[in-house]
Amino acid sequence: MEVIIRRKSLKSLVTKVVKGLAFLALSKRAYPITDIDDDSDEEIVTSVPEGHFAVIAMEGGDEEEKKRFMIELNYLTDPAFLKLLEMAKEEYGFQHKGALALPCTPQQLRNVLHNHQL
Repeated sequence: MEVIIRRKSLKSLVTKVVKGLAFLALSKRAYPITDIDDDSDEEIVTSVPEGHFAVIAMEGGDEEEKKRFMIELNYLTDPAFLKLLEMAKEEYGFQHKGALALPCTPQQLRNVLHNHQL
């Protein structure tokens, strides 16, 4: 029963993200932008390429291991990326503002992106 509830919650999260980004077209790349800098944070947030959404890879709140990525929308169907979303939901909940924070290191996220299943 708990698995069914978790799947519904994850599906709800994905649906909300997709609906919120429905105006964006799909593209074929995901790429890191830059390390987050408090002075440039607002500029980075407003410069998300069409067909992408912003995530922050950080593990345990480590400020030095914090990196912003622009991810294409089709990663929302990748099983490994969905697992990261589930982990984010468990760690941070749904009340997060701004870019979606993922509880992994930038290198772990790069590995997921590199092994993306089309």
